[in-house]
Amino acid sequence: MSVDEKKVHNEKVEEQSQVSSEVEEFDPNLHDPREASLHRGLKARQISMIALGGAVGTGLIIGSGTALRRGGPLGLLLGYAYVGFVCYLVMVSLGEMAAYLPHKKGFAGYATRFVDPALGFALGWNYLLKYLIVTPNNINAAGVVVQYWPNGREVHIAIWMVIFIAAIFVVNFLGVRVFGELEFWLSSAKILALIGMLLFGIIIDLGGNPQKDRIGFRYWKAPNGPMGKYLLDQVKNTSLSIFLGFWATLTNALFAYMGTELIGVTVGEAQNPRRNIPIAIRRTFFRILVFYVGGVFVIGLIVPSTDESLFIATQSKTGAAASPFVVAAGLVGISALRHVINGAILIFVMSAANSDLYIGSRTLYGLAIEGKAPAVFKIVNKMGVPWPSLLFCTAWCGLVFLNVASTGSKVFGWFVNLVSTFGALTWLCILYSHMQFMKALKAQGISRDTLPYKAPFQPWGNWFAFVSTLVITFFKGFDTFIPFNTANFITSYIAIPVFFMMWFGYKYLMKTKVVRPADIDLVTGLRAIDEEEQRYLAEQAAKGPRTRWQRIWDAL
Repeated sequence: MSVDEKKVHNEKVEEQSQVSSEVEEFDPNLHDPREASLHRGLKARQISMIALGGAVGTGLIIGSGTALRRGGPLGLLLGYAYVGFVCYLVMVSLGEMAAYLPHKKGFAGYATRFVDPALGFALGWNYLLKYLIVTPNNINAAGVVVQYWPNGREVHIAIWMVIFIAAIFVVNFLGVRVFGELEFWLSSAKILALIGMLLFGIIIDLGGNPQKDRIGFRYWKAPNGPMGKYLLDQVKNTSLSIFLGFWATLTNALFAYMGTELIGVTVGEAQNPRRNIPIAIRRTFFRILVFYVGGVFVIGLIVPSTDESLFIATQSKTGAAASPFVVAAGLVGISALRHVINGAILIFVMSAANSDLYIGSRTLYGLAIEGKAPAVFKIVNKMGVPWPSLLFCTAWCGLVFLNVASTGSKVFGWFVNLVSTFGALTWLCILYSHMQFMKALKAQGISRDTLPYKAPFQPWGNWFAFVSTLVITFFKGFDTFIPFNTANFITSYIAIPVFFMMWFGYKYLMKTKVVRPADIDLVTGLRAIDEEEQRYLAEQAAKGPRTRWQRIWDAL
């Protein structure tokens, strides 16, 4: 950018800042401390752990059993690695926008501001619907895990559901500081448990088991080989069956990685977000890459894809175990360890349900302050908890009582179908919003090198992730036609027409227009965020120099 161009740009920024200053003063989204609003009480370590807690859950610990049966060990590994890379591209795109403008409207606010208010409305409600479904899904998974124990089956499943729902509601009602600290320790326990499971898998694969049997890559060779043969009886073609097995792992992996984008919601309660959000995104990606890709690789080594006890979503009968890790412990004769692993898995899914309820309530709050949800949902108590939104989202956990009329595995399959489609639409909107954000920067002469965080692999990374997510979503329900299953077909695709009805319905009623890149507002709100950042840095400086151990703690 030349000197003259910089001068023109700076004058434009100053002019827009003056025009927007009065708007900022009365905008509850811009963190006026005199108003009841969300509290910025989440630290970098807590944000990172919340993202991990929401992402590492049933998709890896339970749903991977279904993917292993369908895709085989190699198909499972390739599917999770591919979707993991797509997930990374979505995360860095979101990180660039969130670090530049860390407001409390979440990424629906970015769609509104950078694309079209109608898209922001559709995205916000789509994301809310996802969390209205994924929370009871994790509660449902907790019920499946508890019923693995004989004593757990003696208590009616509905009673377990009431206990689990009440527990996550109380934690969320205590405020973001309590929630953040508890979720940090729960997620820390999850990391230790995951590390333990990975080491356990590697050790027994190398022969460190009561049978002294070195498994190696045996299950990659027999009886099916490294790739699964999904729907072979129906399609009557081995090559096609192998491809369908791999494709089925993509759909499962898409569901498994859903939740990593929730960092875009936590920015509203993050301390020093322009520094902490990029840090959290980088840490979260590497942790998920190691745990997910490493986790499914180990699972493929220690559990044969033909094992009948693996959990299979949508089956009318739940398998003997909820997780491949529990199956593996049983196969090598370590009976006692199965119960320890099952207990750890219960912590996994409850932590995920806890963070899901938090994100759902904050998403609804964000819609309310934008005027896209009833005003009652923007009410916040003194602890910064949007309690009407929390009550509303908790009420939706009642969907889990479908377990009373059907089996846990069937309900799990329906929820997975719904959640993965809602989540895929969210990823698509994030990517498209970032495309428009980059166009706006270029049209207004702002270099991406000046941003607090610059997403790598752009712009081709956006397009690669967009096309990949679109294709996986469009063909995700292929197996509902072989043979045709009405319930699975509806749950696989109902989210798509609902999303477009919300988008075009709002557009028609409110007469919104797509914002041109040259007209996109890249200034409003920056002044308030800058001032808040300076206040935070001043408070930290007033505390004096940090000790070595304090710096290590902050870096966690």
